[in-house]
Amino acid sequence: MWVTSMPQVWDEEARSRKGDDMMSPAPAAAMLGSLAGWLSRAADPPAPKLCGSPGGPPVTAPRVSLRDGRHLAYCESGVPKEQARFRVVFSHGFTGSREDSVRATQEVAEELGVYMVGFDRAGYGESDPNPNRSVKSAALDVEELADALGLGPKFYVIGISLGCHAVWGALKYIPERIAGAAMMAPVVNYWWPGFPADLAAEVYNKQEVGDQWALRVSHYAPGILHWWMDQSWLPTSTVVAGTTPLPNKRDAEIRAKLKADGTFQQKMELATQQGIHESYYRDMMVMFGKWEFDPMSLPKPPCPVHIWQGDEDGLVPVVLQRHIASRLSWVNYHELPATGHFLSPVPGLGDTVLQTLFGNAKQ
Repeated sequence: MWVTSMPQVWDEEARSRKGDDMMSPAPAAAMLGSLAGWLSRAADPPAPKLCGSPGGPPVTAPRVSLRDGRHLAYCESGVPKEQARFRVVFSHGFTGSREDSVRATQEVAEELGVYMVGFDRAGYGESDPNPNRSVKSAALDVEELADALGLGPKFYVIGISLGCHAVWGALKYIPERIAGAAMMAPVVNYWWPGFPADLAAEVYNKQEVGDQWALRVSHYAPGILHWWMDQSWLPTSTVVAGTTPLPNKRDAEIRAKLKADGTFQQKMELATQQGIHESYYRDMMVMFGKWEFDPMSLPKPPCPVHIWQGDEDGLVPVVLQRHIASRLSWVNYHELPATGHFLSPVPGLGDTVLQTLFGNAKQ
């Protein structure tokens, strides 16, 4: 039963990067590469149902037009941007939407003078898909949204979970535009070169079998990811299914409530209404694919950067987040005890994030 074997995650590129003592290449990589050529032709994902097109979902949210003709849907909160001292673009996580935020209280937002705009990332909700989506395009979408809304020459970025790839991208590709950045439980890519091979492999192999394979396919054979995820007989993502074991009690209770009252399914339907491939699966391909840069090799940006991470996160290994913080001396790392992955619902944390970013900031 080849699908249940546990070959190492690392490829020949990683081996040459790490040296001769690196683990041997994954047999899965060669197999997936061969399989991908045939399946990518035989099992193309269905065409997306664009919002506003005949037969597609309706457009109900305000949207901005981008240079390439796509649209981004957005949702504003906090104080009016004309009155704001600080303007923030928020990048939602996997399964999220433009309505997500850090959940700070309106009182703190008004006290600090914070305007925040969330947006449906490409392919999610009511934002047009981008078949060429990448970490760089995510950062440039943030920049174009900020310019379309007139947020000024510099603005802040906050990301949560998988949406933090847009923040890393902003620090790489548009650092001169960023006044400050915060990442909440940022998802990591196990193939980033800055991770010690043995450490990354150890925590990778602690994942559920389906998650190991979903990430492996996303990295080595993204062209067949849609087909793979559609096969009930293959091991696939427990994150998409909402069945990942969650060691943190609050996380487990939150997810159980969301599934019991139908919110989990409703959020999924809204996020994927233009097609699950253009939302969830492209997220996986971008996040766990081959990046153009390693975040741990970024130079110090001209702005403060903060990371918040729970020490009981069942989706993002805290040991890898600690390693990132140890490699980047300019990151202000905040580890939260007895806390899991779902940080927005943590009481008072949204206010803390804004107060940390803006409490002593100069306009």
